[in-house]
Amino acid sequence: MSIVMTRTTPRLVFFFLCLVFFTGLPSAGKAAPYAALVVEVTSEKVLFEQNAHQLRHPASLTKMMTLYLVFDALERRQLTLNQRLPVSKQAAARPPSKLGLRVGDTITVEQAILALVTRSANDVATVVAEALSGSETAFARQMTRTARALGMWHSVFRNASGLPDGRQVTTAWDMFRLAKALQEHFPNYYPYFATTHFVYRNKNHRNHNRLLTSYTGTDGIKTGYIRASGYNLVASVHRHRQHIIGIVFGGKTAKSRNRHMEAILDQGFAQLAAGHSDTDVVRRNNPLTLIAKSRVAKAVSRDKQPDRILPGITRRLSAEDEGSYDPSKALDPTSPNWRVQVGTFSQVAGARQRVFEAMRAAPAFLLREHANILPLQQRGQALFRARFDGLSQAEAGAACRILRQQQIDCLLLAPTG
Repeated sequence: MSIVMTRTTPRLVFFFLCLVFFTGLPSAGKAAPYAALVVEVTSEKVLFEQNAHQLRHPASLTKMMTLYLVFDALERRQLTLNQRLPVSKQAAARPPSKLGLRVGDTITVEQAILALVTRSANDVATVVAEALSGSETAFARQMTRTARALGMWHSVFRNASGLPDGRQVTTAWDMFRLAKALQEHFPNYYPYFATTHFVYRNKNHRNHNRLLTSYTGTDGIKTGYIRASGYNLVASVHRHRQHIIGIVFGGKTAKSRNRHMEAILDQGFAQLAAGHSDTDVVRRNNPLTLIAKSRVAKAVSRDKQPDRILPGITRRLSAEDEGSYDPSKALDPTSPNWRVQVGTFSQVAGARQRVFEAMRAAPAFLLREHANILPLQQRGQALFRARFDGLSQAEAGAACRILRQQQIDCLLLAPTG
């Protein structure tokens, strides 16, 4: 399907897309909640959006986060592709879809990746979770911490597979954030999502994401279904040097979901070709547009020492740090010299810990290169001030709002003279 956009047709196109999709949904009172989003990846320009901030159940889209943590473990050499992982009683008992692993079996990490991508195997998800965190419960906590570090503010994970749990929720925007992070952070491993089939024990498992073969330019990434969510899909597509990601929640069938995804992707590419977006559905005042361009710091388990994560951030206090404010500069919102202060401590370890906590709470704005610990003397006592420098007013203000929401002290400092 190809939709040609003009500036006079966005309402009609939106109505048509919804009509196409909702005719494939269950009758009133039984439909899974719908949400959809299409975004141009580099600029994060919204091309289509409906209910994209509303909480939805991710179903097997959950495995995108499971794979994020697997890829991270491979990069850190906590795992190797040929390493064999044991199958526990809990893993073998997981309901379908599954690979059919038995207690005492082992599976390589690479086989596990392929099984998660293609078969969406729930038993394999538990195997991976137990291998990385000791238990699936502990792994789910790590998934949620990682979600926060990626700017997925509304996502909560309770298991590694996406099997039904009323407390396991996400949003279309959070899934976009995760899909983009998988591609940017793990370019060597992301191509696994393009695998069309996987053979295990002489059985061929075809990828559930049919757009890989039906929609030109698709390179991944994941499907999902539970009754509470309907049929979900995250799709990444490259065409004509353009890259867009689409998310759909709430399809009645895989086919109707795929048709709707293709329609809104078509619309997205048409808008890019026309040089505009659908002003009736574009999200306004998007807080994520303030996110820094550099790579988001990965979440780190709470028991790691911040000294190992934030080396070399302590520096000498200079005259500039205690200088008087220049009101003319203080009124300049574009100045990159706004600062966020998150506390003063009697021990440098306490200041480092607070910097670490702040980075984890607001990773979209507070990056490692912004972090400073400033030693000073006050009434003869050595103190250490934890601070982030080099921010715009918008970035500093957004960071403080997030920190205060999480009960972390924050002081916004304007540029100094």
